[in-house]
Amino acid sequence: MTRPPRPPGPRGGAGQWRGVPRGDGRGRSNAGPVRVGDALGEVASHLGAGRADVVGVVFGRWDDVVGSAVAAHVRPVRVEGVTLVVSADHPAWATQIRHLAPDILARLADVCGAHDALERLEVRVRR
Repeated sequence: MTRPPRPPGPRGGAGQWRGVPRGDGRGRSNAGPVRVGDALGEVASHLGAGRADVVGVVFGRWDDVVGSAVAAHVRPVRVEGVTLVVSADHPAWATQIRHLAPDILARLADVCGAHDALERLEVRVRR
């Protein structure tokens, strides 16, 4: 099976592609490829979702941090700066999590590292 010929490239010759220019004047680097984790970190911070490394730990290790019994009823929703927003499936679980907040935040600080520690836990009840 043969491929169709390439359309003329940006410089006019067939198959001569110069690639996408890297610096666009908006603070982006010309340094070359970027690791996906670094790129996601930038995207997450621009969207207000929190830093990707902290978000990854919170969402990826939630069961380890709170235990499977709690994780079955309470789940992380987002990270807003130094605040973790969680959602509980019942008001009783929301109350329980509010009481456990200092312990949960301490466990997250151990997992994320002290420099990335979350300071607040906001609990909402799913409806």
